[in-house]
Amino acid sequence: MGIPVVDFSNVDGKGRADTLTLIDRYCQEWGFFQLINHGISKELLDRVKKVATECYKLEREAGFKNSKPVQLLNELVEKNSDAKIENVDWEDVFLLSDENDEEWPSKTIGFKETMKEYRAELKKLGHKVMEIMDENLGEPLPTMPPPEKVNALRAHTDAGGVVLLFQDDEVKGLQMLKDGFGLMCNL
Repeated sequence: MGIPVVDFSNVDGKGRADTLTLIDRYCQEWGFFQLINHGISKELLDRVKKVATECYKLEREAGFKNSKPVQLLNELVEKNSDAKIENVDWEDVFLLSDENDEEWPSKTIGFKETMKEYRAELKKLGHKVMEIMDENLGEPLPTMPPPEKVNALRAHTDAGGVVLLFQDDEVKGLQMLKDGFGLMCNL
């Protein structure tokens, strides 16, 4: 069972109908698909990875290593315990929105500029994916105000709607459930 892949470069050309059919099928059967040729440049993705890695090392790693989940794990390892840590999120998260840009990491050179550029590209891509999903559902495209005049949704962190994930090629870890079977996605 292979991970569904959509070549997004075909969405505006001769292959549009086939691409929309694939997206519709994958949304219904999987609720998931990998986008390739999505229009975000490799150069930008490389810069995002670079500044994210540098930011973690410079500004986040010490705090994460002192976090409650890491402390709990260290205690279990020290005690050679078979116990399992439950109900904790193994993550380091901060919100990158226009409303809190003064709270963004500030010590990493190029972080803010790179992430603002990346967010702009993600917004365009997300909008395009949603338009296609609307079209597949037979829904009219919602009339939206000009994006430079208003944010249609406030920044939020729930996992509803469309999630665009930048999968690191060095750290495999995306897992999904399909037909009762867990799959590890090495995208």
